[in-house]
Amino acid sequence: MINDAHCHFFSTAFFTTLARQRADLVLHRASVRGGDPAKAGPADLCRELQWDDPGAPEALADRWVRELDAHGVERAALIASVPGDEASVAAAVARQPSRIVGFCMLDPAAPDAPERTRRALADLALRGVCLFPAMHHVPLHDDRTLRVVEAAASVTGAAVFVHCGVLSVGVRTRLGLPSRFDLRLGDPLGVARLALAFPQVPVFIPHFGAGLLREALMAADAAANVYLDTSSSNGWVRYTPGLTLDAVFQSALAVAGPRRLLFGTDSSFFPRGWQRAIYDEQRAILDRLAVGPADAALIFGGNFDRLFGRRSQ
Repeated sequence: MINDAHCHFFSTAFFTTLARQRADLVLHRASVRGGDPAKAGPADLCRELQWDDPGAPEALADRWVRELDAHGVERAALIASVPGDEASVAAAVARQPSRIVGFCMLDPAAPDAPERTRRALADLALRGVCLFPAMHHVPLHDDRTLRVVEAAASVTGAAVFVHCGVLSVGVRTRLGLPSRFDLRLGDPLGVARLALAFPQVPVFIPHFGAGLLREALMAADAAANVYLDTSSSNGWVRYTPGLTLDAVFQSALAVAGPRRLLFGTDSSFFPRGWQRAIYDEQRAILDRLAVGPADAALIFGGNFDRLFGRRSQ
């Protein structure tokens, strides 16, 4: 069984947000340099990127399920990948409740962030909130972050995802959008503090800490509710000379154990779809490390099912 704990739901609303941000940027440049900027909508951005137009959230949900079926994947967590897009992924969950688990991105700086968190989890049937402190410039020790996690903790079964370490958003780079991220704010040690304050809430650190492996391992050692997600190509290993992904898995298994590792791919757009190569590589790594079938089953699917019980159609 394969469950993917980390995929992105690039909805029409997601592309609408990027189109608006680029229009604002182009308008600003035109006001400085002169000229009449052309406006581009979400479909224009998709054509420029040579990506498929996602269409309605329900249609994108169906496409994701067909993709999961093609690769033998049972379920996937899909993340609404801009703040304020909870409705899109909620529509996907309503369409495919037995196959899709919905997460949303929250900006703690928004004045209604705690209320949005409670609504997303309690009313829209989403299961997790995702924080990107480097992106939104809100430290993990900030009271605004604490209020969001507190709101999530008030909903039984909710999880919190905190991106740490290096952060890059490829689609923004391709569209010429600035990414003014403050990487100092994505510290796994701050995640440990949050996890200890809310021990009933599973807290996920994706990409093994994305360059802050040592700190992610320390956080997992300090708090039993910290989970490490294995997603993406984990190219950050190049920041530590000689480090390999095999060694990363070995260290994570030694500290967190197989019950606190969650397989993920970081898949996002179509037509690329689900990134089979990431699964194949990580499957081979666990084989090389002689991880037994029971422990591998936890990492690739069992832990996800334990945290996010199945919901019927």
